[in-house]
Amino acid sequence: MGTNETAATDLVADGDVLLKTCQERIGYLFNDWALLRSALTHASGAQHRLASNERLEFLGDAILGAVVCEMLYHRFPEYLEGELTKIKSVVVSRQTCAKVSEALGLDEFLLLGKGMSVVDGLPPSLLADVFESLIAAVYLDGGLEAARVLIEKHVAPEIDLAVGGESAGNYKSLLQHLAQREFGTTPTYQLLDEKGPDHSKCFQIAAVIGRNRYAPAWGRNKKESEQRAAHNALCEMRGEDVPYVSE
Repeated sequence: MGTNETAATDLVADGDVLLKTCQERIGYLFNDWALLRSALTHASGAQHRLASNERLEFLGDAILGAVVCEMLYHRFPEYLEGELTKIKSVVVSRQTCAKVSEALGLDEFLLLGKGMSVVDGLPPSLLADVFESLIAAVYLDGGLEAARVLIEKHVAPEIDLAVGGESAGNYKSLLQHLAQREFGTTPTYQLLDEKGPDHSKCFQIAAVIGRNRYAPAWGRNKKESEQRAAHNALCEMRGEDVPYVSE
């Protein structure tokens, strides 16, 4: 075997190792490795743009959006359209996709042109693109359920973070929407107890809807106590354990 043939064989072997490692990293084994290779091929490293991951990125963006919407719809039945839309916009954003891509180390597997270097750091938009491309490749290779598993595995934690950031100061608003929709009334908040010196008091407050008083919660101030009480009430209404147990 000539030198050129040996080098070509080594290059293919190295590529196969990268593709194998990438599959292990994302937790999905491809039947068609060509799909995976396309998903990892940036336009700068492709012979022509149709051979790059741009078309897969277009499809993956739509699949990601649909799956995340379904996840949010089932997980948060008490959220109105506005709340769901805000959370979804964070979860499917380019910033979040780039974050997931970086956490998976997908930059290690990208096929780039000579003018681009992983060493110098890749732009977030490129990292976001490759994650969406992989979603589409998994979808085409294994169907919607395979893509759903991939998204749930790697994106579900981002939903929890987005919900925490979006609603940590908004449980009162959510409870108000729910109470008005289900009971035609607005929640009130009842101060049950307080303790501590004047400069560092804690307050125990319970949310009340009609004749129902829900599990109270302690907080470092009345605002925090009311938010926690609202959170407790929402969980009780869903049949879940309350997050703030008040002794």
